[in-house]
Amino acid sequence: MLLAQYIIAIIGGFIVLVWGADRFVYGAAGAARNIGVSTLVIGLTVVGFGTSAPEILVSIMAVLEGSPGIAVGNAIGSNIANIALVLGVTALVSPLFVGSKILKREFPIMLFAMVVALFLLYDLQLSLIDGLILISGIVAFTVWLIKISRDQDNDTALQEEFESEIPHIPLKKAILWTLGGLILLLISSQVLVYGAVNLAKYFGVSDLIIGLTIIAIGTSLPELATSVMSAIKKEHDMAIGNIIGSNMFNLLAVLGIPALLASPIPLAAEVVSRDYMVMLGLSIVLFVFAYGFKGPGRINRIEGSLLLLAYFAYMGSLYMSVTAAHST
Repeated sequence: MLLAQYIIAIIGGFIVLVWGADRFVYGAAGAARNIGVSTLVIGLTVVGFGTSAPEILVSIMAVLEGSPGIAVGNAIGSNIANIALVLGVTALVSPLFVGSKILKREFPIMLFAMVVALFLLYDLQLSLIDGLILISGIVAFTVWLIKISRDQDNDTALQEEFESEIPHIPLKKAILWTLGGLILLLISSQVLVYGAVNLAKYFGVSDLIIGLTIIAIGTSLPELATSVMSAIKKEHDMAIGNIIGSNMFNLLAVLGIPALLASPIPLAAEVVSRDYMVMLGLSIVLFVFAYGFKGPGRINRIEGSLLLLAYFAYMGSLYMSVTAAHST
């Protein structure tokens, strides 16, 4: 009976979380358009932040509930899922081509941020100073995106794609959807964390594993939906940009905010030696696939299949580690 209750809480939490995130992005993007923010700035900042809102809210709730492993696993696991699962599936739906100058500038910044975060995590804890550095990073990244997008309004590859996606709605309606989506995110994330924490206890697995698997996959559903729909509409730059922006927010905000709330947060050794290395390795692979050193970057169906295989192999390694832990 209890197991069914936890599963229902997780499934129900995910459903409301995904819908709440969609409504939050819809309202926030509509409100930004109403006050005169350019479509390129909205697409690169508001939408990027909005699709990461589930990860941020779930991580905050997890830390407040005394389960920091879920927060850390959610941040790293979501990045792994975004690259290997989301882009893998998206590339199978439609091969992706990258033409945007802005996205090509974002790739090296994302890799640099990952190296900095690795240095901060190397002592196996997230301190208050670490949190402040990470949050400063996301603020600086957002400011840079706004500046570069204003300077590069001729980047029609993204401009045209975002134009059709950002809603034209009255400001009052936009504000109501923003607030309503935020309330749904708050409630559903609390329900989801309740189910996840108790499911971990029921099966005797760590919060970290739950965060890396069930939670990470569930909170990546908005990115999956956005990227697949963008690919179907041939909006390839938006599909890739959605993942880069989301991964930057996950790395800097989803790890940084919990550190501000409950530092120091202890980290299991495998977070750095296994999970972070997988995330960094996949990010480098994505950079090689999509950057396009001699022309437009692309991720074809073969490369998408390789990304999916890498994700299944990683999930298999987590399963083996849990099995080994239970057998000892």
